[in-house]
Amino acid sequence: MPSSPPLRVIQWATGAVGRYSLRALIVRPEFELVGVLVYDPDKVGHDAGTLVGLPETGVTCTDDVDKILATEADCVLHMPLPASYFGRDHAADVETICALLASGKNVVTTTGFVYPRCYGPGLVERLEGACRAGNASLHGTGVNPGFMSDLLPLALTGLSNRIDHIYVRESSDFRGHPSRQIVVDLFGFTRSAKDYATAVRPFRAFQRSLFAESVQFVAGNLDVTLDEVEESDEFELASEEFEIAAGLVRVGTVCASRWTFTGLVRGRPFMTVECVYKADAARVHRWPEPGFTIHIEGVPQMTLAVEEMSHGLAGAAAHAVNTVAALCAAPPGIRTLLDLPLATGRGTVRLA
Repeated sequence: MPSSPPLRVIQWATGAVGRYSLRALIVRPEFELVGVLVYDPDKVGHDAGTLVGLPETGVTCTDDVDKILATEADCVLHMPLPASYFGRDHAADVETICALLASGKNVVTTTGFVYPRCYGPGLVERLEGACRAGNASLHGTGVNPGFMSDLLPLALTGLSNRIDHIYVRESSDFRGHPSRQIVVDLFGFTRSAKDYATAVRPFRAFQRSLFAESVQFVAGNLDVTLDEVEESDEFELASEEFEIAAGLVRVGTVCASRWTFTGLVRGRPFMTVECVYKADAARVHRWPEPGFTIHIEGVPQMTLAVEEMSHGLAGAAAHAVNTVAALCAAPPGIRTLLDLPLATGRGTVRLA
C-alpha cells in the first residue's frame, strides 16, 4: 500500500516557539515545508534551514503575507506573539486566522482559540464562516492552556464520582529564556515596580482572555455554567542582583509574578488556574518550584504532578506539530481538544 504524501505546511513566525516548530517540520518526513513567514527584517531572504542550524531547504523566509496566502498548503502553524501582547485588539489575530482559513488552509495556532465559544456567537460565526469558505479547520493548542489546564484536568475527571473544585498550577523558570521581548517587555521582569504596572497592562489583558478560555472550556464540557472568571495578580521584587539570559535583574526590580484565574458559580470557585513565573527559580524562593500540579477535590481526591518540563517552549511547539495530521483529516470548522484524536508523539520515537 503506497504511503501518503507528506503534508504541506507553512510556518508562521519563527520566534521562541516557532523555531522549535520549524525545525520539526524540516526534519520529520511526514511534512513538507512550503513557506515561512517572519516578522524580523533580518530574517527575510534567509533559507529556512539555516535559520535553525540545519542544511538549506530551498524555502526562503518572507514577510510578504499575500505571498503566504497564495501558497498552496494543507496547514499553517500560526505562532506569532498574540496581538494583545502589544496592546492591539484581539481582532488582529482573528483577521489573520480568518484570511488563512478562507484561503483553504487548516490552521493550528498557539495564540489562544482553545475555546473560541467563550467570546460569544459573533466570533464563532466569523471563524466558522472562514472555515466554510476555505473548507478548512481551526485548532488552538499549546502547553498551558492547550494541555495542562484543560486536557489533563478533563481526563482526570473521568475518574470522578463528585467534583468540588479543580485546581491547576504552573510554575515556570525564565532563567534561560533568551527573548527580552517576552521576559522584559511582556512579563515585566527587570523593571521597577512603577514601570511594571504600566508595561504589564497589555499582558494582563491577554492573560485574562487566554485563561478564561481554558477555564470556560473545562466548565462547558462538564455542563457547568460559570457566572464569571475572576483574575488577580501580584509580583515579587529581587533582594539580590543576578543575571538571566534576557538581561540583568537588579535589586528592587521585578523578578517574579503570580496570577490566578478562578471560574465562579454563585460566588464559589469551580476551577482555579494559578500561574507562577520566575526570572530565576534558584534565586526566587517565594511561591512553588517549577512544575505543573493538578488537584481535583472531590470523590476521589486526585493530585497529578509534572515535576519537570525541561523545555516548555519545545513542548508547546511539539503539541501543535503533532496535531497537524489530525486537523487536516477533520471536517471543516472550529476543532477543540475534544474534537480531535489524542495528539501523540507518533513519528518522534528515536531508539538508536
